[in-house]
Amino acid sequence: MRAGLNGFGVRRSAFGVLGSVVLRSLVPGSVVLRSLVLGSVVLRSLVLGSVVLSSVVLGSVVLGLTVHAADDAPKVDEVLERVATRIAEFYRRAENVICTEKSSVQQIGAGYSPEGFARTVESELHVEPDGGDAPGEAKFVREIRKVNGRVARENERGSKERAGCTDPNPLSPEPLAFLLPAHRSEYRFTAAGVGKERNRAALLIDYVSANRNSRLELREDPRGREGCFQWSGDVAVKGRVWIDPATYDVLRVDERFGGPVDIKVPSAIQRRHNFRDFIVVERNDVTIRYRTVSFRDPDEALLLPESIDMLMVIHGGLASTRRNQVFSDYRRFLTGGRVVK
Repeated sequence: MRAGLNGFGVRRSAFGVLGSVVLRSLVPGSVVLRSLVLGSVVLRSLVLGSVVLSSVVLGSVVLGLTVHAADDAPKVDEVLERVATRIAEFYRRAENVICTEKSSVQQIGAGYSPEGFARTVESELHVEPDGGDAPGEAKFVREIRKVNGRVARENERGSKERAGCTDPNPLSPEPLAFLLPAHRSEYRFTAAGVGKERNRAALLIDYVSANRNSRLELREDPRGREGCFQWSGDVAVKGRVWIDPATYDVLRVDERFGGPVDIKVPSAIQRRHNFRDFIVVERNDVTIRYRTVSFRDPDEALLLPESIDMLMVIHGGLASTRRNQVFSDYRRFLTGGRVVK
């Protein structure tokens, strides 16, 4: 269950989306992938589930390629603990890293074909401790630098215009936070065998929300932007996590809503905007990938976000969108303020 999910939507237009859309979440935006959400659409929120191994034996990796069954394979709780430890270490080390995030949002129509022009936003992004109720969590902090290839104007940096309705949020939860101990009871985890993620051996773990009830409600944009809307509430999700069996680093996360989700539309918004009593989110699919980034002087290798892809299909008046976020140009801060690529 993605508790407290927040998201933005933009009214459909014959000229396409007039703003960007992001994700659990990495996510923060219209839809939060857990948040990842990093833009109008966040996977919780893009955001950026938890990982568990059932009693099924997952096996060990030999020569990094062949996976053999093994009686001493780690149990579910052990894997979760090791994954959480790696995430905590990632948060600690990533506080000294900044990168460039390029987010593009495209309105889509029937058959997922593009409608109108995509909006592209380039931001400088870094990780900071969240400081929230759950210990050890982190958040993405971003500052918009460019919009559609040009230097962002002052009013665009705060997404004050309708065109920025779906731009990534300045602050958004880091997508892997749902794997930390504080959120473990919110999901049910099962082993899904072994596989590969881009030629790397991986443990596969499926997860679903413990609470299967979804409750979302539409609200008008708190900044007063015409044609922009926000929704909030809880939503049931399901997904799969790819884990490196040698290091317990997360290589990839796929997440989607547990099924079509109704967003309740209050009567005042129905009358003002000619909406029906419910808007339906048919799909909200998010894929987050991570890659190893090497730094020199001193030498260090970190597993960092590479990309977030999101597909959101909505019926009832709001625009369906496809979002892509790419993270590049990683730099590391060292003692004394020196920056190393």
